[in-house]
Amino acid sequence: MTLSPVTPDPSISEDLLAAGRKAYDLDRAHVFHSWSAQRAITPMTVLRAEGSHVWDGEGHRLIDFSSQLVNTNIGHSHPAVVRAIQEQAATIATINPAHVNAARSEAARLVADLAPGDLDHVFFTNAGADAVEHAVRMARLHTGRPKVLSAYRAYHGGTDLAFALTADPRRNAVDTARAGVVHFLPSYPYRSYFDATTEQEETERALAHLEQTILLEGPQSIAAVILESIPGTAGIYVPPAGYMEGVRELTRRHGILFIADEVMVGFGRTGEWFGVDHWGVVPDLLTFAKGVNSGYVPLGGVAMSEAVYETFAERPYPGGLTYSGHPLACAAAVATINAMEDEGMVAHAAHLGADVIGPRLREIMAAHPSVGDVRGLGAFWAVELVTDRATKEPMAPYGGSSPAMADLVAECRRLGMLPFQNMNRIHVAPPLNTPDEVVRHGLDVLDQALAVTDAHVTG
Repeated sequence: MTLSPVTPDPSISEDLLAAGRKAYDLDRAHVFHSWSAQRAITPMTVLRAEGSHVWDGEGHRLIDFSSQLVNTNIGHSHPAVVRAIQEQAATIATINPAHVNAARSEAARLVADLAPGDLDHVFFTNAGADAVEHAVRMARLHTGRPKVLSAYRAYHGGTDLAFALTADPRRNAVDTARAGVVHFLPSYPYRSYFDATTEQEETERALAHLEQTILLEGPQSIAAVILESIPGTAGIYVPPAGYMEGVRELTRRHGILFIADEVMVGFGRTGEWFGVDHWGVVPDLLTFAKGVNSGYVPLGGVAMSEAVYETFAERPYPGGLTYSGHPLACAAAVATINAMEDEGMVAHAAHLGADVIGPRLREIMAAHPSVGDVRGLGAFWAVELVTDRATKEPMAPYGGSSPAMADLVAECRRLGMLPFQNMNRIHVAPPLNTPDEVVRHGLDVLDQALAVTDAHVTG
């Protein structure tokens, strides 16, 4: 069946369309956008967002296959979370974080209950980047060591230290080679840096490389290894069997803390509450944000082990934020986690990956020569596009885009689906409660739109 382009939704009023046009003009006059050359962009206006859909500035209803920045895990405008924010605002809208408030206390309890192992203490931050900053600070103070190891093809945030730990091309223009940050090559089976031909080889060689890096840098100087449990923006490349367990063992052996960055995959995205749960790995520190309250109000945090907590039981922790554990954000987190549990969203995400997204993407890969690889878990998948399957030549250069990728995104939107595109990949990351039939329709859109990139195949 050939899909037709979407037409404007008649439920969108002329007044709302006019308000959208005014908002666009004001945006272009005054708003400075992230990661962009300001005069080169024509950002999409969003008039409305509900459930698994957003409405653009022309009134087109689009399936949100991006969950925005992979954070609206429960979809848009969930009534229970909206109500919780409204009720909290009427009680305590904001408060000094030195004071106890019920929203923060309950949010901390819920996070601790869900986190693996003995990660029973939670420090709340404003977002993922400062969660990473504080996790590293805690690790350095706990161990008395300066260095932190992080992987290439990773993203940990846009603040100074988090950006230094990041190792994707966006860092390069402002990289100051910050002291104490050491990068190593990740396990990336599709584009193996270790010439591996099997999953077992990839695991063994990637772990050997990491151990050599540790030994060459000096274990006694390394405070922590930080890894995204499943790298997100960098490519959704799922670690091969045994890799995460091996990293955890290496850190234990050398007295190094393991920080799991769960900012993007935490809170159900992969079909488990946390990505590390897929491997039974318990880190020393776990950073989170995004999905904890679906991004309705900015919130992040660090869950820490009992040993890390004890470092600061009698010794003051040198860090804090004006909005640490902000009541509105924490009330949204409580309502989000409860809604996820009540509505079985984590199990639904696992079902989507196993029964809907994974099988359909494998069919799409078989049908389209521009698809080099599909991979993922739960509601978190990557479609990697190439011009030649044999050479794996990417459809866009590392760190950039291409006319072919821009045309693919435009075609997806024309057919009614808003994708997440990064470099030569489309990420399939709908809200975790998206109905099966809506996900299937979005995948049908992608299937049809891929004719655009098939036309660029050379091999």
